[in-house]
Amino acid sequence: MNVAAGVTEEGADGMVTITPREDVPANAGGLCQKGWTAGELLTGGHRLTTPLLHGEPASWDEALGFVAARVRALQAEHGPDGVAVFGGGGLTNEKAYLLGKFARMVLRTSQIDYNGRFCMSSAAAASNRAFGMDRGLPFPITDLAAADAVLLAGGNVAETMPPFVRHLTAMRQNGGSLIVADPRLTATARQADLHLQPTPGTDLALALGLLHLAIAEGYVDEAYVAGRTNGFDAVRTSVAAWWPERVERITGVPVSQMRRAVAILGNARRAAVLTGRGVEQHAKGTDTVTAFINLALALGLPGRPGSGYGCITGQGNGQGGREHGQKADQLPGYRKIDDPAAREHVARVWGIDPDDIPGPGRSAYELLDVLGTDAGPRGLLLFGSNPVISAPRAGHVAERLRSLDLLVVSDFVLSETAALADVVLPSTQWAEEQGTMTNLEGRVLLRRRALTPPSGVRSDLEILQALAVRLREPAPAGDGGATPGSTAPGSTAPGGPDMVRAFPTEPREVFDELRRASAGGVADYAGITYERIAAETGVFWPCPDTGHPGTPRPFLDRFATPDGRARFVPVEHRPPGEDVDEEYPLYLTTGRVLAHYQSGAQTRRIDALNAVVAETFVELHPDLAERLEVSAGETLRVVSRRGRTEGVARVNPAIRADTVFMPFHWAGANLLTNPELDPVSRMPEFKVCAVRLERVG
Repeated sequence: MNVAAGVTEEGADGMVTITPREDVPANAGGLCQKGWTAGELLTGGHRLTTPLLHGEPASWDEALGFVAARVRALQAEHGPDGVAVFGGGGLTNEKAYLLGKFARMVLRTSQIDYNGRFCMSSAAAASNRAFGMDRGLPFPITDLAAADAVLLAGGNVAETMPPFVRHLTAMRQNGGSLIVADPRLTATARQADLHLQPTPGTDLALALGLLHLAIAEGYVDEAYVAGRTNGFDAVRTSVAAWWPERVERITGVPVSQMRRAVAILGNARRAAVLTGRGVEQHAKGTDTVTAFINLALALGLPGRPGSGYGCITGQGNGQGGREHGQKADQLPGYRKIDDPAAREHVARVWGIDPDDIPGPGRSAYELLDVLGTDAGPRGLLLFGSNPVISAPRAGHVAERLRSLDLLVVSDFVLSETAALADVVLPSTQWAEEQGTMTNLEGRVLLRRRALTPPSGVRSDLEILQALAVRLREPAPAGDGGATPGSTAPGSTAPGGPDMVRAFPTEPREVFDELRRASAGGVADYAGITYERIAAETGVFWPCPDTGHPGTPRPFLDRFATPDGRARFVPVEHRPPGEDVDEEYPLYLTTGRVLAHYQSGAQTRRIDALNAVVAETFVELHPDLAERLEVSAGETLRVVSRRGRTEGVARVNPAIRADTVFMPFHWAGANLLTNPELDPVSRMPEFKVCAVRLERVG
């Protein structure tokens, strides 16, 4: 089976063996701990294999019939937006596409978004307004090895994406320099030639200060700026006030380190500026990323071979998951849902009237925040996400989920969110299904089925088809749809499309329709086929026809803006949405650890990973620990304005003395985080909030 990085086989003893693939350049035979152990969950005892209805085993017919009946009743009472859909950045392209189609064509609801809003939305928004296109890396990842310098702001790839590190290591072995900006001396920062350690929430000021120095010290590529960009004069004026001493007072980064960073970048023949979640997951994340893009543009990097700006993708299909319609404002091909031409094109592929496609809905947190209220949806269908752990102000989100009249979760295991559901539908997972994923380079990869799924488990494509058939056929007589109706192929509401044909269960059929729906869009997959992906080890989008070679470096000749020029955008630093004070005197920042992934719903069920890190912890500086008389291993209570949680103290000089760190893989960290939203991307402020520490007992 082709995965992004490995081959999976099932032995005669039922054990699953994972072997890294050598032919995928992003990984080149490398896997992290999570990859090596991923097979254990496929055959372990945590696996869901039968639907659950109110916590009790049920048949598929009972479960799907109940869902259809409740959806009908809720929409009859509250309108189409009475039921919402929530997706995930780990879904294949085929699933993400069909989920968006299901929401708009079957439910006709505008209320659909996904957990990727919590991941890359700020970088996506900044890239779109600067370049006219959002692709994590608009160049192959292997280009980094030939760079002379890389600035990585807010990323800890040594723990979150270990195979990525090989490209940075190769760069340094070739004489290049790595600069890392992070409030913690992370595993990645320890490998850097220069570590900038800003106060949480001040990355935007740091980027403005770096650009100020680049201008003042003559590193601006004036010919590039004049020939390939617009708007630099306004940015030059706006950063004039960000002299280095002022930036040092705000960020805590010494002027000497800022000057050194700018000199390294400015003197490099080839350089890259990369951002990660650390600078993006803020209520000013879009502006922060924009400031780093402005720095890259001033140095003449984007669009040059071996140089550029890029964003490090977070989830398994973080790139493809946001391209094909599971975002609130988006249609397939990265089209805007309020664009009449986009609506007409997609409606033609779907065989419906453009007016039947709903308009934009709420973003992820805004949707979760109103669930079960008079102003929001009363039902939610959730695929591949665990917001009880991953959403900000998670306690409030759990309350909103409990208040729903209907919660349906399709998942692999009984996550914390699935445990609250009225209906849980057991779904197939990566080794048991075919489909495509798009990696951070924009390379579309094929994942082949290797294992037969357990009896009683269905794919998300099969679930969507079964629900589409039930929901668009005439409601059964009697109790308003409480009894499942016929599911004969082709049955549908009078005059409506055939739901079996409209919602195929074969991934290749879905992908072929996705190709047509994306044709002409920014993320154009029209020329990408399963055969080409297999033969070429992935194909880069945009790829408008089968004779097109794909586009590994889309900005070489022009940017994706109407005039082909990149756009400088002036931005200003502002404090975090919540600053420290006497009651809450410390900054909390959150992140991941090497052994676990995202909400931990899967990795926390693997013994080998729990042996590395089994519980949440609170990392604090020795000076802070001494002041509070805290010892390593002691249980601490962390309190914010939204909630409280506990964790074991880890005393570590790698963190700032005014900051504490908690991983978000366990219930706890996101009970504390601030849901204040970025006005452009609608990204919550995960990475900084004010807290206090209390000794327990």
